[in-house]
Formats: sequence, C-alpha cells, structure tokens
Amino acid sequence: MSIEHPNRYGTLLDEGWSRQNLRSRVFREEVGHPTRGVYGPPGTTRDDVRSLLLRLPPGSVLGFHSAALTYGLPVPPDRRLHVVVPPDVDVPLIRGVAAHASILPVRDPVWNDGIPCVPPVRCAVDLARLLGRAAALALLDATLRAALCTVDQLAAEVALHAGLRGVRQARELVGRADPRPECVQESHLRLVLLDGRLPPPEPQLWVANFYGTVVYRVDLGYEQQRVGVEYDGRSHVDSVERDRFRHNWLVENGWRMRYFTARELYQDPGGIVATVKALLAA
Repeated sequence: MSIEHPNRYGTLLDEGWSRQNLRSRVFREEVGHPTRGVYGPPGTTRDDVRSLLLRLPPGSVLGFHSAALTYGLPVPPDRRLHVVVPPDVDVPLIRGVAAHASILPVRDPVWNDGIPCVPPVRCAVDLARLLGRAAALALLDATLRAALCTVDQLAAEVALHAGLRGVRQARELVGRADPRPECVQESHLRLVLLDGRLPPPEPQLWVANFYGTVVYRVDLGYEQQRVGVEYDGRSHVDSVERDRFRHNWLVENGWRMRYFTARELYQDPGGIVATVKALLAA
C-alpha cells in the first residue's frame, strides 16, 4: 500500500493504515510527513503545499507572494507560504504560513498542478496594495506583459477593493501600468521619472533610420526631444560591443542617451530626475 497524495492522518487510519506502519515508513523515508497530521509521498515542495492546505479551513487558496511565484511574477523574497482564507474562520497557527483573512470572496480559483490559487488579476491587485510602490508597479507591468490579464480587468478588480488598506496606491499604479517594460529595473526607472513630475516616457521606443526602417529600441524614450533613458545593469555585460554600436548610431542620429546604474536608481533617484529634466529642457 502506498500514499500517492497528501492525506490526513485520520483518513489513512480509516483506510487501514496503522500508527506503527506509518511511523516506520516515515523513518525509512518511504512516506513523507511534511506537516503535523498529514502524510504523503516522500516530499516535494508542491506536496508540502498541498499538505499545508489540508490543515487550513476549506476554501483556503494560495495568494499574495506565493500565488505570484506560481504565475512567474516578480515579488520581493518571502519564505512564508501566503494563503487567503475565508472570513470569520479559525485558522491554526502554522510555522511558516501567513494566513490572510479574505474580506472579498475569491471567485473561481485557478488550479496550478492541483493547488488552488487566487486568479492572476486578484493576486496583482492584492500585492499592489501591500508592496512598496516600485515593486508594485513592476509586478503590475509584468502581469500585463505575461498577458495574465488586461488593463481593463485590473481596473475592474481594483474597484472591488475600494475601502481596503492600500487601495489608493493600487488604483494609482494600475493607471500607470504598462506591459512594455522588459525588466523590473525598467519599471522602477520609469516610476522615478513619473514621480519626478517629468513627462511620461514611452517604454521600448523604436527608432527609425533615414529611410523609415526601425533600427533600434530605447528602453525609455522621448521621441520629440530625442532623449533616451536606459538602465545599465549586469544583464548588458555580455552584449557590450553590440550596445556600443547601437549607442554610437543613436548619438550620430541626434539622440541624447543617458544610462543609469543600480546605485543611481536606488540611491540617487533625484539625480536621475535632474539629469533627464535638463536634457528635455535643452
């Protein structure tokens, strides 16, 4: 007899397992024991998640950081398992589990490999209320880029959260979300320019040559002023020669380019705003 999926201890006893048999097979690592009162296959991470959900009230689903990871969205590191539980239920205290009581019902959970999760649009708005502004905008941009929802769906979802903590921030950032930034730092850099009261830059702006053929893209561009703003991170190290050729072509064709590093982005955002403001006014 084998255990193919996580099961409660009482269920296994009803199916004919004995306490001694379970203990001995756990000792021989033939059966997993990921959390108190639950046994299953020798543990994988997903089995551990399913096991923890068995200890939570019915209707509990993965949410916030944990759901975002299942969708491949960028979120700050958090070792806890985040779950959304129905309102007005008793939630057991489980080490490593962050339980969020849901005021709003979770409609139509999405099942990922047997694990129920809040829908992507709900996940994005929940985190947009909770995270810092830069991380929240990067998450919203990434949600749109991955085509997990549309701008209209984000706007409709944030309207449902009216009156909840952080909804004002979420509403503002949903209005600024854009699917075109290709990395977290581009989203952060765009927010620095917007917060500096500069005109909104166009993400991934294509630049054409004399014949009207698009040649290069600029991370963030002001086409009328021919100003380009880019994040210069480690991801560019392997393409130095190509980037230098592109930079030279843009400069020769009237573009004024500025590149900002992580130190400037996260330690001197005011300097970035002053630099770009001067370029736009020149």
